[in-house]
This record gives sequence, structure tokens and C-alpha cells, in this order.
Amino acid sequence: MRDQPLRVTLEDVAQAAGVSKATASKVLNKRPNVDPRTRAKVEETITALGYVPSTGPRESTTEAVVEVVFDSMVSMYSLQVLNGILTGARELGIEICVDVLDRAGQPGNPLSDSWLQRAAARRRMGVLVVSLALTADQVRTVGELGLSLVSVDLTGAFGTGLASVAATNFAGGTQATEHLVALGHRRIGFAGLPVDIAASRERLHGYRNALELAGIDADPALVVHGGFTAEAGCRMALELLSRPDPPTAIFAACDGAALGVFEAARRLGRRVPQDLSVVGFDDIEPAKLSSPPLTTVHQPIADMGRVAVRTLHTLAHGGAPDSMHVQLATHLVVRESTAQPLSL
Repeated sequence: MRDQPLRVTLEDVAQAAGVSKATASKVLNKRPNVDPRTRAKVEETITALGYVPSTGPRESTTEAVVEVVFDSMVSMYSLQVLNGILTGARELGIEICVDVLDRAGQPGNPLSDSWLQRAAARRRMGVLVVSLALTADQVRTVGELGLSLVSVDLTGAFGTGLASVAATNFAGGTQATEHLVALGHRRIGFAGLPVDIAASRERLHGYRNALELAGIDADPALVVHGGFTAEAGCRMALELLSRPDPPTAIFAACDGAALGVFEAARRLGRRVPQDLSVVGFDDIEPAKLSSPPLTTVHQPIADMGRVAVRTLHTLAHGGAPDSMHVQLATHLVVRESTAQPLSL
């Protein structure tokens, strides 16, 4: 009985063409950013070796499904991003499969090797991650499997090759702080998100930029970091307001934390905005309904999700998006939680 011939693998193609497996995968799936001469060489090698992919290139995908992985689904921010993703998916005739990262890091956890391999075997169009840090190994594995990858509000700073969608966080932080400076505030606190989140760092840089432009020395004692929730915002505000020379205004890096600042002021018997001005960032629906309504930086959260899924669709079909790093504009929405300090 004759032995069955060994099946040619993508690794065999890459070795014969003298390229990496990731580059061979890009050529196979008609992805952009490959030198034309390299692309031609890999295609010739595929033909010469008779390579047949086990799952087929993305263009032959019969099930147009995008895997979406969230850091958490408990926030209004996540729900608004999901709403935008669903809107974009409906426009393109794409289905969405949603998962949430398990911090325990189990083998079947979203973005593990086994999870990504199953996504490729199911011929998924790609993976869209929201507010998650990615490792170099994860990005490399996604590329080797021929999946497209897009990040919304990437945490950390992985590198320039990863397609991403975010808001103009630096500009928004500048706008928020300039508003408080224009009202006459000089002691302005910053209640930030965890320090490993890129959006929070950018908003902090915007805060410092506005202070510098106004000739105000940034006081490190007025900068604290916590979390996304009202509980975290309350803790940060209580810490800031306990300083010997407390701030007369607080810029919170998200609306959830800003609403917690309201609670801290209430506990301390301080009125918003008469005794303490508060600015948030996001412009989620509760910001309009708070008492008083929250002055905040509007970021187009739903649009970020919609643009992300359209970017992924473009990449999966071998196209080049208008930009690999989209930043959607923010703008300040002035409501009733800010006023001149009483000292003026």
C-alpha cells in the first residue's frame, strides 16, 4: 500500500519562498501591506507546491461573522460601542459574536491560542477587541491564522501595525481643562482611569497641556488614578478633597467617575457647581440626567464601533482603510456642573 503524500503546509510555502509564515498568510488572504515582488514570489510558490489551504482564504468565507471581545460589558460605554458595532454590521450584512475576556486566563478564554484557532477554523472574518491590551504573540497569531484584527480604545501601546479606532483623547483632555481655566479655576484635580490605559494617559497629557498653556504649574498631588465606576470616582474625589489645599474643580477621565465625584461632594457637604466644578469625559446618557447635568467631553462612542467594524471588513477583503489609526473628534458639552469658583 502506497503511503499518503504529505500535505503541503503554509509553513512549507513560507520556507520555500523565503518569507515569514505571517507574510505568506497575508498573501494567501490578499491582505494589504505586502511588497508586490514578495507577493508574486509567494503566489508562484503556492502554485508550484500545490498548496491548498485547509480553511480557504477569507474571500471564500461563507459565514460573514466577526468575533467581538470586550474587556467588560458592565459600563454604558461598552454598550454604546456595541450599539455602533451592530449598526455597522447590519449595514454590511455581517453577523456579530460577542464575548468578554475572563481575567482567569483559561485555555478557552477569548484571545487564547485555542480560541483564535477555533475562530479561524470557523472561517470568521476577523476579531474586534474593545478596551483590551494585546500581546505581540496574540497579534502575531491572529495574522498567521489569516484573521483581520481591529482594536477600539487599545489599552497599552502595542505598535503601529495594528489597526485601531479611538477618540481624540488628548484634545478632549485639553478642552475640558481649558474650560475650567477659563472659568477662573487654578486648583484643578484630575481623577483618572488605571494608568495602563492609553486613553487615560492621553487625557492626562491634555490636562497638563492646558495647564501649561495657561501658565499654571501642575501639582502632582492633584492627580489620582482609579477606575471607570462611580465608586472609584467617589474614592478619588474624597482623596483629592482631603488635601490641605483642595481643588476647586475636578476633571474626571470618564463620566462614570465624574458621577462618583458628585457623591463625594454630597458627603462632604459641597455643592456642585457652587463649591466644586466637575467635568467628565464620554457623554453617556446618564450625564444628561444627573443632578446637576454634567459638563463633559463628548466622544462619538457608537461611531467608534461602527468605524471599527467597517475597517475590519475592509481589511478582511484585502482593501486598505483610509487610515490604520482612526481618531474621531471630541467636543466639549457645557451643562450645569461647572461655574466660576466662589473666590472670584
